[in-house]
Amino acid sequence: YFLMKSEPEEFSLDDLAAKPNQTSHWEGVRNAQARNIMRSMRLGDEAFFYHSSCKVPAVVGVVRVVREAYPDHFAFDKGSKYYDPSSTPDGPKWWMVDVKLVRRMSRPVTLAELRQEGTKGPPIRDMVLINKSRLSVQPVTSEQWQRILELE
Repeated sequence: YFLMKSEPEEFSLDDLAAKPNQTSHWEGVRNAQARNIMRSMRLGDEAFFYHSSCKVPAVVGVVRVVREAYPDHFAFDKGSKYYDPSSTPDGPKWWMVDVKLVRRMSRPVTLAELRQEGTKGPPIRDMVLINKSRLSVQPVTSEQWQRILELE
């Protein structure tokens, strides 16, 4: 399992829901650790869709990987805000996956709730979200996944 962060002003769960087949690529990851985590994703893997850098950061949905990692073509586009001259079609540096909306959470599970839950100990205490919150794509253990679903 994984957690994928997006600023809702940039790309929200509603934006994903509005896409054809409720499916979109997850582009623009420009952190090597997050890229490597994304490259480890396999078809059918699930991730929490997390709204970040907003008034109430929260887990808002569940998505499924429907296409494994492939070169992020926005890195090659000089007109894109994700352009990176060090990434080329012959030597891609950045990758993306395609995700499909599985469902919205019945209610958002907020970062404040998760932090409070983390004070009780594992499994939430050990989440990357709590300890390295800046990482945009993160692994989530099955225990953490289940606990967040219980909090929902």
